[in-house]
Amino acid sequence: MTFPNDQQLPAILGGDPIRPEGPPVWPIADKEVELVLQAAYADGSWGKYEGKYVPELEKRLAAYHNLPHVLTVGSGTFAVEAALRALRIGANDEVLLAAYDYPGNFLCIHEVGAMPALVEVKPGNWNLDFEKLEASIGPTSRAIIASHLHGGLVPMREVMEIAARHGLFVIEDAAQCPGALIQGRKAGTWGDIGVLSFGGSKLLTAGRGGALLTSQPKLFQRAKVALYRGNLVCPLSELQAAVLLPQLDKLDERNALRFRSVAALFKLLRDIPGLTPFQNPDGDHQPGFYKVGFQFDTMRFGLTRNRLVAALRAEGIAFGEGFRAAHIGRSPNRFRNTGDLHEAERAHAGTLILHHPVLLENDAALQQILQAFQRIMNHQALLQS
Repeated sequence: MTFPNDQQLPAILGGDPIRPEGPPVWPIADKEVELVLQAAYADGSWGKYEGKYVPELEKRLAAYHNLPHVLTVGSGTFAVEAALRALRIGANDEVLLAAYDYPGNFLCIHEVGAMPALVEVKPGNWNLDFEKLEASIGPTSRAIIASHLHGGLVPMREVMEIAARHGLFVIEDAAQCPGALIQGRKAGTWGDIGVLSFGGSKLLTAGRGGALLTSQPKLFQRAKVALYRGNLVCPLSELQAAVLLPQLDKLDERNALRFRSVAALFKLLRDIPGLTPFQNPDGDHQPGFYKVGFQFDTMRFGLTRNRLVAALRAEGIAFGEGFRAAHIGRSPNRFRNTGDLHEAERAHAGTLILHHPVLLENDAALQQILQAFQRIMNHQALLQS
C-alpha cells in the first residue's frame, strides 16, 4: 500500500498536529439546553427534591421507547445494579455476560452477591456471541446481560428466544447506543429491563445519570422499592433531567448524522492495514455510535496499539483503547469461565475506539482522521524506534 508523500513529522515526534485545537469538545454548545437551564433556575426546579423535569423526562423516554415504565437513577452503572435487584438476583445465582464488556457490569453482579459467567464474543464485532450463549448456561444461571458496544449489536431476538427456553431474565445494556435500532426495535426495549446511561461523555449527557426501561409493572415497582430509603437513593436530579429533554428531541437526527459519518469514515479508512471496523449481521439495524469500534492487528499495521493511540491523540484525533477482558487480571474465583475465550482475549488486546463528537462535524474532520493515519504510516520506522 502507498500513501501520498508527506514529509511532515507526526506531532508525537515534534511535527505540527493535524488538529491543533484538539478533538471536538463534548457536550457541544446547545441553545435549547441553555434555555432550559435558565428556565429551571427561574422556576426554582434546580433546587427541588421533586419538580416537573424528572417526571417529564421519564414520560418522554417511555414514549420514545414505546414502553410504559421508565425509572431514572443517578448513573447507568447503578441502573444495572437496580435492574439485578428488581429481578431478585442474589447469592447463589449466576449472571451470563460477555467476557469483553463494560467492567461495571461485572462488578454490579458481585455487588448483589451473584457470580458472573463469562461468554465468548462474536469474531466480527466482539459483542456477546449468542451462538455460544445456550451452551454456556449452567444450573444456577438466572439472567443474561447483553451489552451493545462500540457500534456492535447483539441480535436480541435470538437472545430472548434462548432466555425464554431456559427461564432466564435479560438485562439489555443500551448505555452506549440510545436510539439505536436492533432488529426493528429500539435498543433497550428487548430485555426484561433495558438500561440507559447519561454519563458525561454519552450521546445523551447530564454529566451523570441513567435509566431503567421495562414493560413489566412488577419489575418497575421492585426497582423503586429497592431504591427507597425514606428517600430515593442515587436519583437523577431535576437539573439533569432538564438538560436531557432537548437532547432527546435531537437524538434521532444526531444519530442519523453519526451513522452517515461512520459509513463515510469506514470508506476513507478501508485501505489502512490491520484496521477492521466492527461488523454487524444483516438485518433491520441502525447501530449507535458512542464509540466507533475497530479490530486492530498490530502485526499488520506495524505499530503497537498503545503507540498508535498516542500518535493519533498527539494529532488531535480522539482514539483510545477498549475495555479489559473480564477474565484477564482477575482471580478465577470471581467468575465462571464458560469455555474458550480466545476472541475476548483478542478484543482485550486489539479493540481500538474513536470517540463520537467528531462524527457531528463535517467531511473535512473525517479527512483529518485519514490524514493522521497516513502521516503515522509514512513515519512508521521513526515511531517504532
